[in-house]
Amino acid sequence: MRIHRVTRRLALVFGLVLLASRANAQSIDVHGFFDLGATRFTAANSFDAVLGSPVGIVFGGGAGVTLSRNIFVDVRASRFTKDGQRVAVNNGDVFALGISNTVTITPLEITGGYRFGQDRDTIRPYAGGGISWYRYQETDQFASEGEAVDERFTGFNLLGGAEFRLNTWLGLAGELAWASVPDALGQQPSSVGTAFGETNLGGTTVRARIVIGR
Repeated sequence: MRIHRVTRRLALVFGLVLLASRANAQSIDVHGFFDLGATRFTAANSFDAVLGSPVGIVFGGGAGVTLSRNIFVDVRASRFTKDGQRVAVNNGDVFALGISNTVTITPLEITGGYRFGQDRDTIRPYAGGGISWYRYQETDQFASEGEAVDERFTGFNLLGGAEFRLNTWLGLAGELAWASVPDALGQQPSSVGTAFGETNLGGTTVRARIVIGR
């Protein structure tokens, strides 16, 4: 999916939220956030073979709106990148080819959810789910511009967490998120994903978040 199409959809989502809020005479609170976490990828064997571990550090951030301080809509972008090497897999055995390889994953997520409790509460649990767009890039030291992998896939996400309010405009949150991006890996007969029978680009993420706003 092209970036300008995603941008138009994001603008439409926020427009609908604003219209719905005004129609119901509700107040809107705006917030921004930054987060850092670790993802264990569903395709654990494939990532372990290429990158040396099925777990990677992911950083991100975004913004959102909260209606009546209960229903929220967030837009979040994040990034994972790590260097590894090309491998060949034969009957489950992994053979390093000595060719450096870099994998970059850039998800864009729209999540809607609900915050439990009251605005005056210091701790606010929340849960939600939404749609995700993933950009997957893979390059190696010998790949030409036309040979580099640059693909986009659509998936969905679920999350839950709790936010601790330090004051009116600042909070800290801990969050557990799960994403599924089916039929993304293993599309080539010679790929590592095919060898391990792994096609899902999603994973499970634990992250800490700094929230600015209400």
